[in-house]
Amino acid sequence: MSVTPEAPHDRSLGRVTVLSGERGGRYPHGNSLLVAGSEETLLVDPSLSLAGRETLPFTDRVLNSHCHEDHVAGNHLYPNVPWLLHEEDAPGIRSLDAMMAIYGMSPAIEAAFRTVIVEDFHFQARPDVVSFRDGDVFDLGDTRVRVIHAPGHTRGHCVLHVEPEDVLYLGDIDLSSFGPYYGDAWSSLADFEHTLARVRDIDARWYATFHHIGVVEGRPAFLERLDRFAAVIGTREARLLEFLAEPRSAAEIVAHRFVYRPGDAVPFADDVERRSMTQHLARFQEQGRVDEVEAGRYRARPISSRNGPE
Repeated sequence: MSVTPEAPHDRSLGRVTVLSGERGGRYPHGNSLLVAGSEETLLVDPSLSLAGRETLPFTDRVLNSHCHEDHVAGNHLYPNVPWLLHEEDAPGIRSLDAMMAIYGMSPAIEAAFRTVIVEDFHFQARPDVVSFRDGDVFDLGDTRVRVIHAPGHTRGHCVLHVEPEDVLYLGDIDLSSFGPYYGDAWSSLADFEHTLARVRDIDARWYATFHHIGVVEGRPAFLERLDRFAAVIGTREARLLEFLAEPRSAAEIVAHRFVYRPGDAVPFADDVERRSMTQHLARFQEQGRVDEVEAGRYRARPISSRNGPE
């Protein structure tokens, strides 16, 4: 049985095929992963782009690396096969209300985004979603897919190691210049940093991302891109400390933009900036690097007075 309809930019890695998304997998599109074993086929993160193909890839099961709108946008194309999600993110696909809780948007933005998720990303609730855990292995027949829980982007975000092809699917650890995204209610800066350290230790021949990069070959090239990706966190912190040389309110921090560029027309940018920078502020206060000098206003301590190693 043929399971992989041809597309000009699809990438074959043995029994793994990276199904290229439109615009190089840029949001709202993405690069899905098709894993074909001798007994079963698994489709990972069916993207919005799949709907535009002449022939849909065949699959026995759909697995989502996490529950975000762009990663489940093609799930509706497979209503008669099981859908799989990590147990921490599984509630998000059971109802639209639960999906919206993942983001934690302000009421006005949430109302509009609900419509976007249903109409543009084809969200369909799936109460019978099948959950999995860290370390679970899906044996497809001569091909195995091992789950590695990699939270931070969401609570249940996972990366997948496909063997024996030795492909590590990174999901939204996308190695892009944008850097790590931890701006949802279900996101965590600290967890994302732990995840980055964990995946850095995973050796593979191929590394595949849902957005932008697609496929990276070899550990040296992967580490170079991963280190640049992770360094964005430090860049944001340095910019925030510089901005806090004078007392600033949370509203001023949000308006300054540290995650998105000031001119980016992103409706939910303020929500993301607030959640992201709140995590950095809390860390700085714990480290003695920033003080709340008056209610709701923050200032960086002079370098000479910051807490440091004894």
